[in-house]
Amino acid sequence: MSDDRSYWLDTMLKIADPVWSALAEGRLKKDMPIECKAERDTRAKFTHLEALGRTLCGFAPWLDATGLSPEEEARRARYADLVRRAIDKATDPASPDCMTFDEGIQPICDAAFFSHGLIRAPKELIDKFEPRVKKNIIDRLIEQRTRKPSYSNFILFGAMNEVAIYKLGGPWDPMRVDYAVRTFSETWYKGDGVYSDGAEYCWNYYNSYVIQPMLVDILKTLGPIDPDWGQYTEAVEKRARRYAAIQERLINPDGSFPPVGRSLAYRFGAFQHLAQMALEHLLPEGLPPSQVRSGLSAMIRRVMATGTFDSEGWLKIGFCGAQPGVGEVYISTGSLYLCCAVFLPLGLSPSDEFWSGPALDWTSKRMWSGGECDIDEALHFTRHKTILDHDDYLAHGGKH
Repeated sequence: MSDDRSYWLDTMLKIADPVWSALAEGRLKKDMPIECKAERDTRAKFTHLEALGRTLCGFAPWLDATGLSPEEEARRARYADLVRRAIDKATDPASPDCMTFDEGIQPICDAAFFSHGLIRAPKELIDKFEPRVKKNIIDRLIEQRTRKPSYSNFILFGAMNEVAIYKLGGPWDPMRVDYAVRTFSETWYKGDGVYSDGAEYCWNYYNSYVIQPMLVDILKTLGPIDPDWGQYTEAVEKRARRYAAIQERLINPDGSFPPVGRSLAYRFGAFQHLAQMALEHLLPEGLPPSQVRSGLSAMIRRVMATGTFDSEGWLKIGFCGAQPGVGEVYISTGSLYLCCAVFLPLGLSPSDEFWSGPALDWTSKRMWSGGECDIDEALHFTRHKTILDHDDYLAHGGKH
């Protein structure tokens, strides 16, 4: 493996192993600490599902990776078995670690991260589940339908859960998908590759934590089966490429990035979108995959500060180290595992250009050292479903 890939894999396994090892043995609720600002008993109802869904969300593509070295393949095969056993424990009503899907609104969210992980590893997860396990997963995902989502990214969570039910062969609900796809594609797109999380736009990383990765994958999965949804795919992917370009430019020369907005305790999960665009070969033209690897590698190394873990290897609340003040009232230990979403490109073969290409300075490092760089151009639009490139924008009377 390249030095970067080896570091990424070792870091991901260091973060995720306590979750998978405990859950596969039915002792996650017993072993995982619950650090939070809210009442511990309140978060205890949901924090274990958070740990499962958010870890799987980023971990899953590696389980389906091919072309690995014998050493990495042995690790992959071991964890694929571990994850399948963990999911069995999390969804079996007879298990001590069976998780809460039908209380409060939090399960809508974390069932969706779980669902996203499932569809990111169809070969090692969906295709290999025993019928009993598959039925339990479908039943648990259907349970969260009893919850009413807030008018925000939660409607996208509901749609993602239906995608997983569809892929598992269960009775899925197209209405939840349609509502989310139309609302985000037509109403909440604000321009230049960015959506609002609800009616009002707030500057945070939710375009990357949730919105763009889920919207892209929902349309990739269901767009081909319904032209009413498929009509949005091209526009959504153009917006996604633009936001990926913005994200790459947010990585500072030293690997840091702006600590803006809520949920900063998700650490480098803030770059799930850029990682997904690399995984799915959807990076914008002119942005080399190995340049993205270099920027993300610097960022991961910068964030992995002393104090990230407790003495037993569980994540601590913080943005860079242990910083309990960063955690909002909805943050608990399980929440923190969304940081795993940055590791999506481990699903690419080591021979892929992302890993095999030469190390390149990312945009801000090159510019702040006096290097040449292309002009940054906005993605312009007229109405909600009309996306124009720069030349078309000028031809339609736009101004610089």
